[in-house]
Amino acid sequence: MIAQLHIRSWQQAYRGQLPDSFLLELDNTLARRITHWAALLDDSSQRGHRVLVAEHDGSLIGFVTFGPADGQPTDLKLGEVQAIYLDSAYWGRGYGRALLHAAPEGLRDAGFNEAVLWVLETNKRARHFYESAGWKADGQTKTEKRGQVVLNDVRYGICLVD
Repeated sequence: MIAQLHIRSWQQAYRGQLPDSFLLELDNTLARRITHWAALLDDSSQRGHRVLVAEHDGSLIGFVTFGPADGQPTDLKLGEVQAIYLDSAYWGRGYGRALLHAAPEGLRDAGFNEAVLWVLETNKRARHFYESAGWKADGQTKTEKRGQVVLNDVRYGICLVD
């Protein structure tokens, strides 16, 4: 189930970057996340969003979501990779790269000229992953607070047209 994978991958990817207590507490958000994902999947095509998944031997191991950039006028032709997560047991095996490659392709096919994504500033592994795929930090930052935890994100961008 995608909600369980979302929680598990957060716990794996952000271990050592976010407090253990915060990551463990994510288990208690499963019911809310199931509802969120059901609504997102039901409404995704209406809003121009897509969700692609990666499977291994019939089991869900990763996903990517993308569509119009949140909070931006659609005439800017700016797409966004809203989330990309992969079970850590499959890191370094090409699944993440395939998901990351599919998102800009899908955005380009939908008519977007540029794409952005946000990444936790301290997530060096993910930042290197994006940079190795041609994404570049563009200087934009944002701060989000979840309970007592502060998430500092940096934005990466990539041009989708030649």
